[in-house]
Amino acid sequence: MPTLLLSGANRGIGLEYARQYLADGWRVHACCRFPDRAKELKSLEGDLEVHKMDVTDALQVANLARELREEPLDLLINNAGVYGARSGFGSQDFDAWTETLQINLLGPLRVVEAFLPLLEKAEKPCIVNMSSRLGSIGLNQGGGSYPYRTSKAALNMVTKNLSVDLADKGVIVISVHPGWVETDMGGASAPVSVEDSVSGLRTLIGALEPGQSGGFFTYEGEELPW
Repeated sequence: MPTLLLSGANRGIGLEYARQYLADGWRVHACCRFPDRAKELKSLEGDLEVHKMDVTDALQVANLARELREEPLDLLINNAGVYGARSGFGSQDFDAWTETLQINLLGPLRVVEAFLPLLEKAEKPCIVNMSSRLGSIGLNQGGGSYPYRTSKAALNMVTKNLSVDLADKGVIVISVHPGWVETDMGGASAPVSVEDSVSGLRTLIGALEPGQSGGFFTYEGEELPW
């Protein structure tokens, strides 16, 4: 039975990842900051364990990795993230920006470093970093959203670095853009359903080959420019 570790699993895309992988027979370690409030997550059927893990808390991350140390981990999805302050040029809240970087950038790398020994136990381990096309420098024609854009652009560099550093361990690492999805972050007017986004991402992830490691892809499988 393949095993998934998923951060930010209590709502939106994370919750749908958990739902779909459980339905497909996976063992899912679903992580969130407040498990006591994650009623919908806990109600999912299948081989599910819900864990308390704040990706900005080094001790929580390390303790969970130690607790699960005997398990092979086939797939790690770094889904936890925030949009952060929406202020534009000249009106930045730099403390809030720093918090966005802590969650969207440093958190995923902290999780990878802690859980790498479990990934190494799997036959074809994979790491998926949830990015956004707003993190693409080549596609940026709109400006604004400095905290979110920079956090995702930097996360893409982490993805590329990891693909190089972990290549000899056989770990595939990619960044993905889930689309403009109808979630709390995306809003009710978003054109992509959470079900379609996650279904597409799962198809992409399931077909990954080592030569795609270090890439940046949409939920439809299109490769995006950095």
